[in-house]
Amino acid sequence: MSAAKFSTFQANPEQFISEASRIIKEQKATTVIEHLTYDATADKYDTDIFPATQSGTDLTQAVGKLRNHIYDYAVVDSGVERKFVEDLDTSDEIVVYSKLPQGFLIPTPVGDYNPDWAIAFKEQSVQHVYFVAETKGSQPSLKFRELEREKIKCARKFFEEIANSVPNDRIKYDVVSDFSELMSAVRGN
Repeated sequence: MSAAKFSTFQANPEQFISEASRIIKEQKATTVIEHLTYDATADKYDTDIFPATQSGTDLTQAVGKLRNHIYDYAVVDSGVERKFVEDLDTSDEIVVYSKLPQGFLIPTPVGDYNPDWAIAFKEQSVQHVYFVAETKGSQPSLKFRELEREKIKCARKFFEEIANSVPNDRIKYDVVSDFSELMSAVRGN
């Protein structure tokens, strides 16, 4: 251990141990994820993960009177998502889309992961008909938390396995910052 690191420990042992612990956990997760595989099973999500109504939902962040969403409204978490919904809902290439419910989870070694969106496109207009998206703000300036990055790596492997095992469904997963980036991804650009 270098003298500079040791002096950090002497100045604040709790913070040093906490930071060292965090780094060790991140490195452990990265090692596990590098060797991660998903195997297809017969398990399925039933439609009841989408409740008939969303009672108890805080609708103050909802975008309403939508035509292509599975509900008449979508509850969004940010301005990025609000704009994304507006673009999805006015696109002639979208058949149906949904903000995925909290119950749709992908198991990962670093905790369950819940992607943001499921989107189905008109078949003739795109390369990937089914798309699962994670929306994030502008990519270059975004600093994902390490845990979120690791979960996204796992989700990529998960959806790659689905795409490989069911090639006719043409499903794709990606992280996009806006609608134009989504359209580039589904067109295979």
